[in-house]
Amino acid sequence: MSTAATQGDGRPHPPSVGEDRTAIRFDKLGGPAGVGWQEDTLTRAAELEAHCVCVEELHPCLQGRVLCGAVRRHLDAAREAAGSGRFRVRRSALVLRGGPLMERAMNNLDAVEAHLLNLEPAEKVLGRMPCLLRHVQCHLHPDDPRRREFEGFTRKLGMGGGLDPSLPVTAEPKRADRLRLVEDERPKIVAVVRSASSAALREQVRLRSFRNIVVTTTVLMALLAVGIAITGLIYPALVPMCFVPEDSGTAMVVCPNAQSEPFVPMSGEPASDGRQVDDMLTQTVRPADLLVIELVGSTAAAVAAAAAIRGLKGSSERYGLPVALAALKLPMGAITAFLGLLLLRGQFVPGLGALDTSAQIVAWALVFGYAQQLFTRLVDQQGQVVLENVRGADRRETGAIPD
Repeated sequence: MSTAATQGDGRPHPPSVGEDRTAIRFDKLGGPAGVGWQEDTLTRAAELEAHCVCVEELHPCLQGRVLCGAVRRHLDAAREAAGSGRFRVRRSALVLRGGPLMERAMNNLDAVEAHLLNLEPAEKVLGRMPCLLRHVQCHLHPDDPRRREFEGFTRKLGMGGGLDPSLPVTAEPKRADRLRLVEDERPKIVAVVRSASSAALREQVRLRSFRNIVVTTTVLMALLAVGIAITGLIYPALVPMCFVPEDSGTAMVVCPNAQSEPFVPMSGEPASDGRQVDDMLTQTVRPADLLVIELVGSTAAAVAAAAAIRGLKGSSERYGLPVALAALKLPMGAITAFLGLLLLRGQFVPGLGALDTSAQIVAWALVFGYAQQLFTRLVDQQGQVVLENVRGADRRETGAIPD
């Protein structure tokens, strides 16, 4: 048995005249790729191309050739986005352009599936109707007229159609009638399925946009925390995290890393007392005070992030949103520890006086660092909502947020 030649990108040449048309050999899939979505794209592209080769022989007319040519163009674009074919995607480009490349691959593969729905025989489309129905229900809202129309069509086929138990389920018609219905409604089927695929892609775009916002905020907060630590190293007395408790006429300066000997404040004018305290503070403050406060706050935030893992669910999405949400807590813990102690030092909280020991200062930094959970929990909830939007339109309608 002879074997058809293959092109350089894995597509087979059409068999020549007199050659066995079933003897088609495909080249390697490409890869292995460094990222999971690239492997998935290459696998789906090979699968869809095999379908295209099978249905191409059934449509020798101009319309069939045009659609099959469009399928191959979309497959080429998807493979190139996945780093296969004529263009190779570097790892550095994946870091900066991973989202757009993934969306390009998804969009082209969705277009291929829409073209194949136009080419496949009615028997194949009828067999795929349960999968198509599930795809439409996952990504189109229950009140969407396109979804309602599609569910009404599936009820005509005897498949139930929707999730509403009040809707009647018609008796299953004969197979010939079902095939005729599929053939008559094929344009509607293709249009609704393509709309569901576009909605799924928009969900991915919203997820990536939210992830980028979280990552950008994390970077900015980290830079702010680093800037505060550097300021403390260069100018330790500029924003000292020190307190001056007084007891029985004596006072002492307490900083995160050191504390002064007890001293008796000078009597006389307040300015003289102020100068004395400032001199003692300058002698006691250490350059690493702010750094210690931020490290303790970040450690407490890391504990809070680890505790929050229990409420996270595994996600098949490849944008790493849960990781970005956990990373946001670390710089937030450093900033909240610094700001919390700054409020205590300014006697902003009624009833809380000066802290007596360095251990108390570190302990309060730990408390304020963990308290960042009060702010980031709102971001976590919004992230779960965005993930639920991607997982299905019915779940989006409930608005349930995991604990």
